[in-house]
Amino acid sequence: MNIKKENSLVFWLFLAPVLVAFFVVIVVPFFMGVFYSFTNWSSSAKADGGLRLIGLQNYIASFKDPAFAHSFGVTIAYTILNMIVINFAAFSLALLVTSKIRLRKVYRVGFFVPNLIGGLILGYVWQFLFNNAIPFLGNTIPMFAALARPENLMLGKANSAVIALVIVGTWQYAGYIMMIYIAAIENVPVELHEAAMIDGATPLQRLRSITLPMAAQAFTVTMFLTLVQSFKQFDVNVSLTSGGPSTMFLDTPVLGTELLALNIYNTAFLSNKLSEGQARAVVFFLVLAVIALVQVAVNKKKELEL
Repeated sequence: MNIKKENSLVFWLFLAPVLVAFFVVIVVPFFMGVFYSFTNWSSSAKADGGLRLIGLQNYIASFKDPAFAHSFGVTIAYTILNMIVINFAAFSLALLVTSKIRLRKVYRVGFFVPNLIGGLILGYVWQFLFNNAIPFLGNTIPMFAALARPENLMLGKANSAVIALVIVGTWQYAGYIMMIYIAAIENVPVELHEAAMIDGATPLQRLRSITLPMAAQAFTVTMFLTLVQSFKQFDVNVSLTSGGPSTMFLDTPVLGTELLALNIYNTAFLSNKLSEGQARAVVFFLVLAVIALVQVAVNKKKELEL
């Protein structure tokens, strides 16, 4: 009994620093943020009579703002596209590097490297490619002349700029997701593939009937990761498009590619509406939590079906 108590004490002593850090950095700021979302908190709150509770005014103002509604729609569209493209690219790359091609280990490293580049740097690099390198290619090679036209610039229109965000997000994140798929694919028993080959199954049939069902748990993890990563996208959004170009929504000019995280930042720090920005952050958290839980539940159900 004493040994159990001693082991338990050691366990909690080692765990204590992590719990304290989590409590101080995550739990306390979260509940403080929820409190401030019901106040008039701003940099000028003291001059306006001090901090005071104002109820749901920040939430009402947020939902009345066309820019917030537009950013919600853009974020959902971007998240759906990003999840599909990243997972398709990552799974395809995983199938490639787990095949018998030469230098497959080198390819694994090469595909993973973009994930190590910071989002801000990545955004500026791709901004140069979209605005300068691709038009230069169009001016140099006649068959690509259409790429040099101003109206065809990826970052010149809101819809194409969202696609540009998806391209950059996929280039950065697909290698990381690929590693998860590699682990799942390599965990499939070789005997199953050998038996299927003896029965005359084609590679596509083996993929559909063996690899995909056996890798179902990996899909649950990767879908969750790409969902959260896409919804929280901020750094690439800032450096690649800064939320632009402008577009019209509900007869109001808004930033065409302003995702939710950037909208919250702009509301809090550029417009100096700290409490309203915090209210939007709370809404953002609740929506993301609900969507993530539903996604995991759906994927778990699909695992059982497979």
